[in-house]
Amino acid sequence: MEHRHLGRSGLLVSVVTYGNWLTHGESVAREAALSCVRAALEAGITTFDTADVYARGAAEELLGEALRGVRRESVEIATKVCLPVGDGPNDRGLSRKHVIESCHASLRRLGTDYVDLYQAHRYDDRTPLAETLLAFEDLVRQGKVRYLGVSEWTAAQIRSALDVADQLGIRNRIVSNQPQYNMLWRVVEPEVVPLCVREGIGQIAFQPLAQGVLTGKYRPGEAPPPGSRATSAGRAPTFIRRVLGEPLLERVQRLRPVADQAGLSMAQLAVAWTLHRPGVSTALIGASRPEQVTENVGAAGVRLDDEVLRRVDETLGDLVETDRTKTARMMAVKPDWAG
Repeated sequence: MEHRHLGRSGLLVSVVTYGNWLTHGESVAREAALSCVRAALEAGITTFDTADVYARGAAEELLGEALRGVRRESVEIATKVCLPVGDGPNDRGLSRKHVIESCHASLRRLGTDYVDLYQAHRYDDRTPLAETLLAFEDLVRQGKVRYLGVSEWTAAQIRSALDVADQLGIRNRIVSNQPQYNMLWRVVEPEVVPLCVREGIGQIAFQPLAQGVLTGKYRPGEAPPPGSRATSAGRAPTFIRRVLGEPLLERVQRLRPVADQAGLSMAQLAVAWTLHRPGVSTALIGASRPEQVTENVGAAGVRLDDEVLRRVDETLGDLVETDRTKTARMMAVKPDWAG
């Protein structure tokens, strides 16, 4: 397993991160979830990502259970705060109250004294940035958080956070951003990635497989295969159906000979492509079965030549989304905190 620095920080992360959105505590049974984490550890993955909102806290609990007995210093645990975790007026957002209370709750569920990376899950335009950043700074000083990150923030929002941190003399600046990023969804490339590269902020790219679409298992004109995310329990089918469409599925199938040329499975090609992009520190994968973890880890250390990259772009063509405004339009937290 290859490791990279998270941005310009000193923290090393495995180039493949194991995450449990839509799986642990929701669509994957407990024993299967524990087996996937064991497979990740056996494959050399040391970085694990979750969030307080995933499965209403059950995802953090399962990850904590799966890592019990593992030497704490040998893994990097990341979690997030912002999205609603209850019905109370302060059970959401990035206020000082919610950030600190949510951190303590996450630590209890994970069964650890600290998290290596604490991320603002979305931007909160109802709370002053200074309040949020000072709350994060206090958690770092208390030893409960090692590094700070954000997820799905626009370039302007990240720039504002860096400027406010400088004005306040905060030394623990943002070191990571976690955006959706894959062959099909590249909206962070025009503005977010260039800013982050300049400022030493690493990308933790989630959905490198585009909800499994880039594995090629969803075929045009056919029902989703049994056991796939599109047929699972929980919210997963709702998310995957947003990206299923005949023209897209037909185009993705044309990537199969490209993967064959590179000696990779389609899943490995997709993960390797993401890891090849500038500024990406790690690609975040999920899994419902241990063999999926093992396959995806096969992308670690793969080098794609220019011909393969060219064929990917030519094959996907106008289906690639690069509209920079969609980061803001689709990912900002709505006033009613829906979605």
